[in-house]
Amino acid sequence: MVSSNDGSLFDRKDAAEFTKAVNAESLKSLPFMDRRDFEDAKRGFVAPLPKGGVIKNEKGQNVWDLTRFSFIKEDAPAPDTVHPSLWRQAQLVIQGGLYKVVDGLYQIRTADLSNLTIVEGEDGLVIMDPLISAETAKAALALYYAHRPRKPVVAVIHSHSHVDHFGGVRGVVDEKDVIDGKVKIIAPVGFLEAAVAENLLAGNVMARRASYMYGNLLTPDPKGQVGAGLGVTTSTGTITLMQPTDLVTATGQRMRIAGLDFEFLLAPDTEAPAEMHWFIEQFKALTAAENCCHTLHNVYTLRGARIRDPLSWSKYLDETIQLWGSNCEVLYGMHHWPVWGNSRVLEMLRMARDGYRFINDQTLRLANQGYTPTEIAETVQFPKELADHWAMRGYYGTLSHNVKATYVRYLGWFDGNPANLNVLPPEKASKKYVEFMGGADQILKKAKDAFAKGEYRWVAEVVNHVVFTDPENQAARALQADTLEQLGYQSESGPWRNFYLTGAKELREGVKQSPTATPNDIVKATTSDQFFDFLGVLLNGSKAAGKKMTLNMKFPDMKENYVLTLENSALSHTPNKQAENADCTITIPRITLTKLIMGELTPDKAMSSGELKIQGKIETLLQLTSLLDKPESWFNIVTP
Repeated sequence: MVSSNDGSLFDRKDAAEFTKAVNAESLKSLPFMDRRDFEDAKRGFVAPLPKGGVIKNEKGQNVWDLTRFSFIKEDAPAPDTVHPSLWRQAQLVIQGGLYKVVDGLYQIRTADLSNLTIVEGEDGLVIMDPLISAETAKAALALYYAHRPRKPVVAVIHSHSHVDHFGGVRGVVDEKDVIDGKVKIIAPVGFLEAAVAENLLAGNVMARRASYMYGNLLTPDPKGQVGAGLGVTTSTGTITLMQPTDLVTATGQRMRIAGLDFEFLLAPDTEAPAEMHWFIEQFKALTAAENCCHTLHNVYTLRGARIRDPLSWSKYLDETIQLWGSNCEVLYGMHHWPVWGNSRVLEMLRMARDGYRFINDQTLRLANQGYTPTEIAETVQFPKELADHWAMRGYYGTLSHNVKATYVRYLGWFDGNPANLNVLPPEKASKKYVEFMGGADQILKKAKDAFAKGEYRWVAEVVNHVVFTDPENQAARALQADTLEQLGYQSESGPWRNFYLTGAKELREGVKQSPTATPNDIVKATTSDQFFDFLGVLLNGSKAAGKKMTLNMKFPDMKENYVLTLENSALSHTPNKQAENADCTITIPRITLTKLIMGELTPDKAMSSGELKIQGKIETLLQLTSLLDKPESWFNIVTP
């Protein structure tokens, strides 16, 4: 915890005059008179979320609480501390409850970051994208059943491989019904591999950065969290996952589900590595998953993930238009609200298609002229037609970080300037900068002058060096926090605002340890190959230096054999093989090994229960597990 003799140094501040001016300018430059989105967001309303939008887990703890955002009211002008365009988006995404899209197609919105969509078929319900948490998904389905006939769920469709579109699956179906063939789990080819890879191999650092991106550590109020642009925020319940029973493997693939005719389009490497669009003929209803919604999306997400392909994104949207554009009468999304009427649907699809194509082409045009990522981000602006289209405003992704990501996708992180080829790490460089600039006191004096002029981007860059040189410098921390705060107040992007304000909070209060959820279902859903890859990521290379061992692994439940080899500080695995001179042979169910690694079970208990059998040296297994790191969930971000 950071403390100061002058507590006011670390208080949250009001919007500065420069921030008020920046925010006021957007009121003049953007088409706030266009109220179509507000009309569409209300259309088809059936019932509100129960209990004001509070959803609890079995222990009675809140995993979702919309009452914290009750300060966001539709008729309220934007506070000085919130960009008016982001405030407008917050007023829209806060609207939640059960909605009828068309006869037979319903959505529960704002029961989580994403929507839960329900289609009524002849013999049951088809549920699309069951939210992040089992608790929120269960509550959403209960709200639907309170107002509609109680038909059984016969299928779940996952539009793509991000956790807010599959994590609540156990809240809407029983795994036994899936195993017995009563319920289908339908997903695009590559879904399970992508879902596991993105949430496991780099899951710890992504989770930490997600706490910044979604503002989960901020107080919901006009100086704190007002939403994430894509939705309000993320739920904190139980993340679950079931393996798909049916895969969509080709564009044009058709399925008859619950008596309804679905046609699918694969759109890989767009907003997710595995993603798809589909059209329901009986309803003339189309979804483009998360590739077309009411915000400019992320070519690169600030929580961290593989960079996406804006060119493919644009082409798949064009293919969607060609396949179904002349027939669709409603476009409903896995986030936000639908649009109705063919012309409005085509407007949304074409604007998104052209926006992502613009990002791709203009980034490369300027890169080919020698511009660097930072220069391109400062140069590229949408033409007025795209800039005035509310659904392409940067509430979630931004033009700035999307063009930088596009540059990196094609050309990598190096901008071509050899001065940037092997720069010093932040702590070493910062000490040099502070020394060159005359010491911390001189820097802070000049930085305060720049702050008074509203030069917040420059102040943040300069004072960061002082903080990384001396993280206990209270004046530097206070000035940096105030600076990030003003940048947050000016941000149209929800994630940018949340990053800036969470950074300010961390500078003022320090890093606070909070409980973290372990996505056990995701770990347990891995293939053995993926699981061993995960162990390789956990291996501490320094501790493993000079050590050699070979383990035969037998998984009788999977009918699989592997050789696991530690050598040269790298953990390798070979399937369908056993080594003759292994240090030990371990026979264990894969699920039990998973529990051992996740700390849910000890080797002694596994052996006493008969689940773990070892031929050879048990010390080999114990030594291997001792070399595996348990990642620190709450590492520093804005300080060294």
